[in-house]
Amino acid sequence: MQVEIVDYTASDAREAMARSLHNTGFAVLANHPIAATRIDELYADWGVFFGDDSKHDWTFDSNTQDGFFPFRSENAKDSDKKDLKEFYHYYPWGKLPDMLKPVTHNMFQDLNQLGMEILSWLDENTPDDIRGSFSKPLATMAEDSEQTLFRILHYPPVEEEIESGAIRAAAHEDINLITLLLAGSQPGLQAKDKLGNWHDVPCDRGMITVNNGDMLALASNDYYPSTTHRVVNPARNSNKSRYSMPMFIAPQPGVMLSETLSAGEFLQIRLKEIGLK
Repeated sequence: MQVEIVDYTASDAREAMARSLHNTGFAVLANHPIAATRIDELYADWGVFFGDDSKHDWTFDSNTQDGFFPFRSENAKDSDKKDLKEFYHYYPWGKLPDMLKPVTHNMFQDLNQLGMEILSWLDENTPDDIRGSFSKPLATMAEDSEQTLFRILHYPPVEEEIESGAIRAAAHEDINLITLLLAGSQPGLQAKDKLGNWHDVPCDRGMITVNNGDMLALASNDYYPSTTHRVVNPARNSNKSRYSMPMFIAPQPGVMLSETLSAGEFLQIRLKEIGLK
């Protein structure tokens, strides 16, 4: 499985991104505009939040889906075990502790801008027969979308008495168009190839992993496949907290992904499947 490392500054970055997302569902973006020091600082700030019991004051509302989701809130689709993680959902219209607002919102804005740029790259480099099936250009689908979500994830150290088969994030596919994932503070992310083999995804400091979601796969008739991925448990000698921050670039709810299914309808189906509704 050849996940390409795409140099944001390279003259062929647009073509390389589209090629890797078509071939593998994943790409890794290097030399992008978001400084690694900003990512490090954001992990540190959110580490303070997850380490304090006051986090429960921000518990999510099942209707709005914003706020803090306690440990083992979510399961992968078709999995009977909850993931070993806790997380926070941030939307610009949602709730957030004051101390985290400026840095989190600024990162949201920058990632959203980068995500829209990558969608425009795909619009430019998708074959005409595939692009013709889109209800509108990909970048237009996600323009000003209130469903685009920044998720801040904390995977605590794995307890020895945890039941067999439970892992940090069971095998799953993302729901949205594309995901921009800030490199995790520790390794653990793996992607599954077409033969069923698992591969470690590079997590060098400062890199951003980009992957397709189910909505993009549906809109493109699987030209951009939604590749299965997971986060495995750490080895005993590195059993410590892991943080990661995916930005889920999502279309407006009314966007049609197929002749019969809108993005809003698809989202509600998937939220029920993963235990968040």
